[in-house]
Amino acid sequence: MKKLILIIFILFIFNPVFSEGANSNEWDFGKVRQSEIVKHDFMFQNNTPKTLKITAINTSCGCTASQADKKALKPGESTIINVTFDSKGYSGKVRQLVYVNTDNPDIEVTSFIINAEVNK
Repeated sequence: MKKLILIIFILFIFNPVFSEGANSNEWDFGKVRQSEIVKHDFMFQNNTPKTLKITAINTSCGCTASQADKKALKPGESTIINVTFDSKGYSGKVRQLVYVNTDNPDIEVTSFIINAEVNK
């Protein structure tokens, strides 16, 4: 019984669905059908001692759209960065980036990465 509990615990810890932490900046959608629209929410946290403002969010292509639930974050506060990927016109492995620009001169841009394998 103890071995079974240990095995379940290990599978839980190493399963990407459960092990994604608040600091994870990359997401893999796995296999998606061509023209399928998939979504993922990233957590973005203000780890500075001052209020942090999100000044812009840009993506590496028009197939990816993104927005933040909140634009100003108090110290320790977080927001969700919503990312949508439209696989129309794509085939094979795809890697797109989302750039969150802030008013923090030390870390002006934070990148989030999405991956997918698009099948026809």
